[in-house]
Formats: sequence, structure tokens, C-alpha cells
Amino acid sequence: MDTCFINSPLGIAKIEGDENGISIISVLSEGVVSNKIPENLKEAVSQLQEYFDGKRTDFSFKRNPKGTEFQQKVWQELCNIPFGKTINYLDLAKKLGDPKVIRASASANGKNPLWIVVPCHRVIGTDGSLTGYAGGLWRKKWLLEHENPTTQQSLF
Repeated sequence: MDTCFINSPLGIAKIEGDENGISIISVLSEGVVSNKIPENLKEAVSQLQEYFDGKRTDFSFKRNPKGTEFQQKVWQELCNIPFGKTINYLDLAKKLGDPKVIRASASANGKNPLWIVVPCHRVIGTDGSLTGYAGGLWRKKWLLEHENPTTQQSLF
């Protein structure tokens, strides 16, 4: 398994993968940026940098996240949430075919191993609040603002 660390506006991103695809992308509060990017990770690094530069709205590199069949189903559904849009946990459960799986889908959402790429940050509370983000709510807020298609001017 190859690993590298890159700078992001939200901290150090740790990327892990091999020839079968990227299996983990996480964010750390601190760390040392890699001097050399392994060949298997270069496309993911490039696409993440484009995302942070505002030049990319989706990801096309090969992915290989590890999880249960249900988790994989939830992560696939998360990938259907359009850039700049949000859904709530109940809507996610309904899209999975059963509103009763709201807690299980929220748990799978929280175990998402591909930070940003599988956009778990686009799921909000039923009341519209920012809830449940493993990377910290300030990062979730930043990501949603970064993806917001309309930028508002400050009045002050």
C-alpha cells in the first residue's frame, strides 16, 4: 500500500492506495507533506488539488474503498449527490429504499474512507443543521461553502 501526504486548505490529506485504486483519503490536523508522490497516487493527488483550486467538481480516479456490502451501497448513493447540493439523512435512507435504515446509513456515512471524493459532507441533519462529520464540523462547513455555486458578497 502506497501512502502520501499533501497540503489542503483543511489540513494534511493522507492518501493511501495501490494499483487497484485509492482505498483511503483522510485529513489530519498536522503532519509532514510528502516530497515524492508514488505513481499509484498521482492522479488522486492531482484531482484533489484541482478540487481545492475550484477547477474540479467530481473525481474519476480508480477507487477501492473497503467496507461491508451495505456501506458500499451507502457510499455509492453518496456519490449521486450533485456538487453544490445537500440531502438530509432521512432522504439518504429513502434513496436506499427504506426510511428505517436512517441510523445504519448515518453510521455507514461516518465510516466513509474516501474523504471528499465520496461526499459524505453533503449530508446534513433533517432540520438543515450541520451534523455528524468525522473531520469536524468546521471542515464540513468549509467544504459546503467551497462547493456552493453562488458566492455571496459580505455586506460589511
